[in-house]
Amino acid sequence: MSEEKQHISSYTSHILVLGALLVLTAASVAVTSLEMGKYNTLVAMLIAGTKAGIVLTWFMHLKFDNKIFAIFTVAVIVLFLLVLYVTFFDYSYR
Repeated sequence: MSEEKQHISSYTSHILVLGALLVLTAASVAVTSLEMGKYNTLVAMLIAGTKAGIVLTWFMHLKFDNKIFAIFTVAVIVLFLLVLYVTFFDYSYR
């Protein structure tokens, strides 16, 4: 038989994750009513990235899985952020 580790997340951790996602969703809605000029998009993307990190960690089980999957995920995120940086750099000088 395979010797995979089983993990059981507690209800408390799921409630805390739900609370964090709800707070971040309310923050992203609140950002739309603030006038921050060209930084509105940046703040919205940072909030969305934080929410994605929470979902990746808890609901896609990166916290409980092999570390190589986390390394590959971080590598993809870094590449994505590099593409976003180039896009915003191009956008800001048009």
